[in-house]
This record gives sequence, C-alpha cells and structure tokens, in this order.
Amino acid sequence: MKAPVQQAGPKGRFEPLRSAGLAMLCLVLLVGCSQPGGDNHAPEPGDTAVARINDQTIWASDVKREAVAQGLIGEGEPLDISTDLFHRVLDEVVDQKLLSSEAVKRRIENDPLAKRRLAAARERILGDMLVENVVEQAVNDSAIKTLYDEQLKLAKQSQEYHVRQILTASEADADATKKLLSTGASFEALAMERSTDSATRFNGGDLGYLTADVMPDTYAAALKTAQTGQVIGPFKTDAGWVILKVEDQRLEKPISLDEARPQIVRFLTYDQVRDLLEKLRTQSKVKVLIGPAQAGPDTLHEPASAPQGALPPNALAPGALAPSAPPGPSAAEKMLQPPAPVSAAAKPEKTR
Repeated sequence: MKAPVQQAGPKGRFEPLRSAGLAMLCLVLLVGCSQPGGDNHAPEPGDTAVARINDQTIWASDVKREAVAQGLIGEGEPLDISTDLFHRVLDEVVDQKLLSSEAVKRRIENDPLAKRRLAAARERILGDMLVENVVEQAVNDSAIKTLYDEQLKLAKQSQEYHVRQILTASEADADATKKLLSTGASFEALAMERSTDSATRFNGGDLGYLTADVMPDTYAAALKTAQTGQVIGPFKTDAGWVILKVEDQRLEKPISLDEARPQIVRFLTYDQVRDLLEKLRTQSKVKVLIGPAQAGPDTLHEPASAPQGALPPNALAPGALAPSAPPGPSAAEKMLQPPAPVSAAAKPEKTR
C-alpha cells in the first residue's frame, strides 16, 4: 500500500488549486436566482430553513457549505445555527445572494468574461465532486486500520526515562547538594530550594518522560546505563552542573489508532488523488505551451528529505503523526496539498 509523504512528483504537477469557494457559490447563486420562485424544498434530509430573500429560501446547509469553503470549519464538522459564527456566515450568504440576484437583473452573466469564470467554477465543482467520490470509496475504516497495522509493525520503540534534575551554577554547589542527597534529603525539596532552573524547580525538578533523542548529549550519555531510583551526577552542561534522579524507565508507546487517524486519512487521501491525476494525465494529451518557471523568491522547494512511497518506519512513535492543518476552501485544494511531514520532531524541547 502506497502512502506518499510530501512528494510532489514532476515539477508543478501537484500545485494546489486556488480557492474556488466564492466562484462556486456565485455559480450556484446565479443559477438559483435565475429560476423564478426559488427552491423551497429542503436540499438535505433534516435541513433547516434559516432565512428567506423574497421567495428564495436559505438553508442551514447553504451556510455550512460557505463556512467550509472559507476554511472556518472542516468538512463534516458541525455548525450550530445558534452560534455567532453561523450568523456571521449567514449574513455573508444573504449579501452574496443579493449581489448575485442583482447581477442577473443586469444580465452580467451574458458577458464573455463572466461566462468564462462561471465555466471555470463549474469545472472546479465537478472536479471536487469527483475527488470526494473517489476518496469516499477508497479511504475507509478498513484501509485506515490496514495502514496503521503495517506501520505499527515497523514502529521503533525507544527507551523513555522519567527524570528529575537539580541544576546548580558551580561544581561546588552541585557537590554540596549531592552530599545532602546521600544523607537522605528529599530530591524534590532540594530541587525547589537549590536548583537554578526556573522551569522545573517549583515542581521538584520534574522533567517528565524523555527519550535520548530529545535530550542534550550530556544527559543521554549520563542516562545510558542508569537504573531506576539511581541519582546520577553531578556532570557539567552548558547551563551549569546537573544532578539527575531516575524515577522510572519504560518503552515508548506508539500512538493509538484514534490519534493516528487524521494523518493516516491525509496520507491515503493524497495517495488516491495523486494516482487519479497520474492516470488522467497518462490518458490525455497535456502540452504546456510556455517555458519552465523561473526560480525566484516565491519558488516553493520540496524538502530534499521527503521519502518516496511509504510512511517512515517510526511513523507511529508518539508525536510523529501530528494532526493535519485545517482544510482549505475546496475539496480538491485541501486534498491535493501534500500531507504534513511525518517525523518524530513533535517531541518535548531539549532540557537546558
């Protein structure tokens, strides 16, 4: 099973579509306004009439579609008709319908430029609907679970250390603190009293669970052979002299299916759309009649490290699959954008 990671293929092939939200809505409005009497039948089961302009009804689904088009909510997200957001978008829909109706009265749709823009909006709507149809059939619970299980087998589990620290300004202070610890003094109490690390001193020096890859090298080296309950140090770091206490050790747990689902859906969706476009381009004669783009300050560069064809082996490590960015204004736009990079970068910041 393929699952692309931020790959763009031939240059320019997967450039995201521009926002078509307003153009699409104008097309729908122009068509609707040109029909006397409007449509007063609910377009969707359980839909609610929320406004009326002359004899034309505005439905809750119209407002929600506009909110999705503007990126204010995600596809499939609820939008309560009692919220301020709903009423703000409703006002915009009313304004757009009034403008559209006036445009029809002035016969603006007969202008050649208007006809071209309406035709382009129609193409985007049909393209979006095709994308939604293809993705709906392919990206299902079974496919998501299959990819999750595949990556779970490849996931690498690192050792996690739950540690506390006391940071001192000098070696002499560190030695004196270590001596007090050897007499049975509380590590947490000494951290609050003596540690110079303002970020951890007031919680007893607690750093939480950390893996070696997010620690400074001096910490990782000190913990390499550490035992649970052991006090380590003092050792020198850039910030001062450190004493560590190992509270616990455990194997890092991969994220759950529910946590991984949003990004897995993103990968599978991108894969389906990419394959569809490759198939359509292969079956068609596409010839670009202009020269290649010139490099400039706005040129987008694909990350050189972007792997090809599959998720990284450690894709299911905690924090590796971050939620996707909010969806764009149209189905095709949000589905054609490469997924966010999958890495273990979303780890706790390095300890000072």
